[in-house]
Amino acid sequence: MPRVVVGVTGTPGSLTALHRAAAEARARGAELRVVLAWQAPGGGLGSRGGSGVPAPADCRAAAVERLREVLDGAFGAAPPGVTLTGYTVRGTPGAVLVDVARDAEDLLVIGTGPRVPLRRLVRPSVARYCLAHAACPVLVVPPSPLEAELDAVHRRNFWRLPLDVRELTS
Repeated sequence: MPRVVVGVTGTPGSLTALHRAAAEARARGAELRVVLAWQAPGGGLGSRGGSGVPAPADCRAAAVERLREVLDGAFGAAPPGVTLTGYTVRGTPGAVLVDVARDAEDLLVIGTGPRVPLRRLVRPSVARYCLAHAACPVLVVPPSPLEAELDAVHRRNFWRLPLDVRELTS
């Protein structure tokens, strides 16, 4: 059975990608695999449960709960209309998604968020990684225009800029 693999985090961009992936799976008669990649804080040796760092089992349980929340928020009581399987996988998002979507017949769907220059230095682009390493077609879903408007509101609130009421009428 063909598969559509989508990575989620719960951000607006990943929810947009999730809905697009569900539409692609319906159109292709494919299984929808929803993947949430997770990493223990501190990584490697620091993630063994000592020194106040959560144990990997606790982090995995939190990831499973987060995936449930994302799926409930995205679809609620209405199922997506396709066979859906959720996965929580320990690892970096790009590598995890490329590994899950390893067959040439798969379709990997990923969302993009706003790529502010400072974020590019701190967090590499998952979309770029997947485009460079995936063995299957990759569909990169741009953010919703509403997400850009929401980011603008958050910036205005952060900097305590006054609201221009003329913006509300347009």
